[in-house]
Amino acid sequence: MIRVLLPGHLQTLAGSGREVSLDVPEPITQRTVLDALELAYPTLRGTIRDQQTQERRPLVRFFACKQDLSHEPIDAPLPDDVVSGREPYLIVGAMAGGCDPRPN
Repeated sequence: MIRVLLPGHLQTLAGSGREVSLDVPEPITQRTVLDALELAYPTLRGTIRDQQTQERRPLVRFFACKQDLSHEPIDAPLPDDVVSGREPYLIVGAMAGGCDPRPN
């Protein structure tokens, strides 16, 4: 079983808790994990990746074993600790913004 940690807004959409466990067919890659997640929680389709292109949404990041996997090939195998269930695969909602240029 693959452990996936979801940010709050995706937990609300999925109707799940912070962590979900998924049975993912081999090979275990970001693509197969996301496919299994969207199959188990159809309300997440289109929120993590574009439904047409399958590209990661701009403000979504992926992490595992203290590594940012957001720009890694989607079909590259995930780390052994994720595959074994020792470590979770994290989906993180990135933050955007900046300073307000208006004077106080």
